[in-house]
Amino acid sequence: MPTPSPPLQDRRATIKARIQQKQPHRVQNQRLRLFLVWLLLLGGILGLSARLIYLQVGAAPYFQKKARNQQLETLPERMYRYPIVDSQGNLLAKDEPVFRLYAHPIQFKSDQNSDHQIAQALAPVVDQTEADLIKLLQSGESGIPIGYRISEKKAEQIKKLRINDRPIDGLEITQEWQRIYPQSELTAGLVGYVNVENKGQSGIEYSQQTLLRGAPPPLLATRDGQGDWLPDQFPLEPLNANDLTLRLTLDTRLQRSARQALHKAMAKFRAKRGTVIVMDVEDGSLKALASEPSFNPQRYFEANQALFKNWAVSDLYEPGSTFKPINVAIALESNAIKADSVFHDGGQITVGGWPINNADNSGHGNLSVTGILEYSSNVGMVHIMQRMERLAYYNFLKKIGIGQMTGTDLPFETPGQFKNKQQFLDYPIEAATAAFGQGFSVTPLQMAQLHAAIANGGKLVTPHVVDGLYNPLGKKTKGLNLIQPRQIFSEDTAAQVQTMMGSVVQNGTGKSARIPGYRLGGKTGTAQKANRGTYTNARITSFVASFPLESPKYVVLAVVDEPQGGNAYGSTVAAPVVKSVLETLISVEGIPPTHPAELKAKSKGARSGG
Repeated sequence: MPTPSPPLQDRRATIKARIQQKQPHRVQNQRLRLFLVWLLLLGGILGLSARLIYLQVGAAPYFQKKARNQQLETLPERMYRYPIVDSQGNLLAKDEPVFRLYAHPIQFKSDQNSDHQIAQALAPVVDQTEADLIKLLQSGESGIPIGYRISEKKAEQIKKLRINDRPIDGLEITQEWQRIYPQSELTAGLVGYVNVENKGQSGIEYSQQTLLRGAPPPLLATRDGQGDWLPDQFPLEPLNANDLTLRLTLDTRLQRSARQALHKAMAKFRAKRGTVIVMDVEDGSLKALASEPSFNPQRYFEANQALFKNWAVSDLYEPGSTFKPINVAIALESNAIKADSVFHDGGQITVGGWPINNADNSGHGNLSVTGILEYSSNVGMVHIMQRMERLAYYNFLKKIGIGQMTGTDLPFETPGQFKNKQQFLDYPIEAATAAFGQGFSVTPLQMAQLHAAIANGGKLVTPHVVDGLYNPLGKKTKGLNLIQPRQIFSEDTAAQVQTMMGSVVQNGTGKSARIPGYRLGGKTGTAQKANRGTYTNARITSFVASFPLESPKYVVLAVVDEPQGGNAYGSTVAAPVVKSVLETLISVEGIPPTHPAELKAKSKGARSGG
């Protein structure tokens, strides 16, 4: 029989007794576990503390640097060329965004995969026929060039094109920069142009490549976690403060006047080419330099490459009689003559077996130095320069820069040509022809420079057209390191020659340049052109003026090459050009008349004649 179970009360008593026997061991285990947990927590706290100390002290420089790198951002530098403006702020050259369009037919949507549909939508925007576009779209699966140099306006139109009320996938528009020249041919000879690689090829675009593309220092600014700019390290200057502008000394108002007057003279006398230079005599800054023919810098690939070099800077010519005032200054400065010296002009002189005549083949008898310039007497000039030893004359010509370059900031300058020293000394005819501006050559720009030295009191200044880089606040940030002016004539010598040139305009060959109410100094020039050492019947005519006579501020030189006709002389071809430019200069600069009574008399005569 099975053993009977103990009563329920007895079983409970037994279980309670057993629990009481195990209680001390359980308490001990709980305490141990609590200690271990506490020990673990303490270890974690100590570990975190140690880590925190390491991060805040030991690794602080590393994380500070990393944080700066994340918070600070280098603002993008200018990658395109700086704009070019004239002295009045008129735009001469700038970069503007243009776009290229590519098609990727492989990405066309299934409900828009009709080449005809896409060509039909694109045709009026890209100025191509549907047939041509369909042919292009079927020529490949991806990267098909559709249009170049697309304007920003048309790029936006392309982005908004829809077929079946959905944008067209598979059309890619990329942005690039294009150089534009708002003044076109007017300033092409000075500003130049850039090629498809955005590299300057002529003019200032070429010679001032460093200035135009100089990278500004990087600018740092702080962003917050959302990518917004923070003011704490933001640049003190505006974001576009490094958007510099290259300012020229050029005044397009004078440039336009010079070009128009030159065009008129060239058309009238069917001339080959011409140039007009307006220079500030004090610092050599060019206010105008127009050379014709010119070219369109926007379409340079259609132009004659010979036009890319400004011939007023790169080509040489024999200055002829416009050099006579320079020779007079040399003779005066060397004490070989005095301002009141008198010489006999018999109409012809023989030097070294070579006959030398006046241009009009006539003699003028006894002439003062002023009279020699007024009549532009070749014979008289030979007599003047024969007062100097040939070595002294040669050295002085070298001193003033004959055979050298001016140091202009315009590119492709050519040094003048001059006979070697021994030839000049051994053959008397060399000094004789140099006396009236032949037998050596200069550029038109150098002639303007030399006459500026007569006008400014004897200082040789450097012709230049770059003023400097300016920031948006109008502050010049960088200029050019020009050759410092040097004294080649005394102020007294320069003043005497300047007075003589005033008499040339009032009483001599420069009468056609007279302006009522004003006085100017001037000198005409008509030289035979040499071809391989032999003089031809072709002429190069010129006229140079300093203005105003009483206190010269500007020199204006006009040179017209190979004018046609029996009446083509410096006085008839070039002098009216200079007069026209001076009249514009008077208006632009607001120069008051020095002899207002002449203006009143002219006005009175006009009223009575009307």
